[in-house]
Amino acid sequence: MKVFAADIGGTNIKFGISDEMGNFEEFHETDSESDKGGPFILKKLETIISEYPNIDVICISTAGQVDSEEGYIIYANDNIPNYTGTKIKQKLEERFQVPVMVENDVNAATLGEHYFGAGKKYSNLIFLTYGTGIGGGIVINSGLYKGLNGVAGEFGHMVTHPGGRSCNCGHAGCYERYASTTALVKEAIKVNSEYKNGRILFEKMAHDIELQRVFDNWTEEVAIGISNLIHIFNPAAVIVGGGIMEQNLSVIKVSEKVQDYIMDSFSDVKILKSSLGNKAGLYGAVSLQMK
Repeated sequence: MKVFAADIGGTNIKFGISDEMGNFEEFHETDSESDKGGPFILKKLETIISEYPNIDVICISTAGQVDSEEGYIIYANDNIPNYTGTKIKQKLEERFQVPVMVENDVNAATLGEHYFGAGKKYSNLIFLTYGTGIGGGIVINSGLYKGLNGVAGEFGHMVTHPGGRSCNCGHAGCYERYASTTALVKEAIKVNSEYKNGRILFEKMAHDIELQRVFDNWTEEVAIGISNLIHIFNPAAVIVGGGIMEQNLSVIKVSEKVQDYIMDSFSDVKILKSSLGNKAGLYGAVSLQMK
């Protein structure tokens, strides 16, 4: 089977041709030009796909809330203007006359790790990605759990600090206001205005005791949220992704602190680093045809 897979984000579109088992014969990346809006992105995607004859199925991972059965965008924020309501499945099936499958990007990344990455040994897992905010997905008995409205996995909006920092969701004290990479950098800048991203933080960490304290507090916040999820879902594994989690130190520290917080009966859980990195969504797109 020849699978065209794409992962549409606010910054770029990753795409490639794979077989049904996630073996890519080629991989590409291009600017999504998202400021031009959803209709432009769809036209750009059609142009890309038209360069690949004889494909059997089109699998799409995309930013935004997705109705995966009907294959359209339920809601997208201003990162991609006029994307809400876009009927990706319908448009692409009409154009290319092959089956089209569409899924939210974080759900797709979860499936990517489950089928092809760090989670392929586990039928019950949670995937969290730490960046500007915190998102994730839930796999129960090898199936993606999506909840009543298909939007389960908004881990960033668990309230871990009631009455705490205001959040752009309209509430206060949300997990991502304390445990996202954005939250870490905001605290690090208070130590030194040059500490503007994760790369700089890890370069300076060994020589700055105050920065070490900030990092330690941040890993504590991360571990609190993960511990709550472990007690609720009792997963075999928790996979953590995002640039900040590519550092082994982050994963080691978080894993140690999680063990301090969870009950002994949950201690078999594995805290694992994402093995697919920023290609998890693309691999997850491929997995959609495996259903």
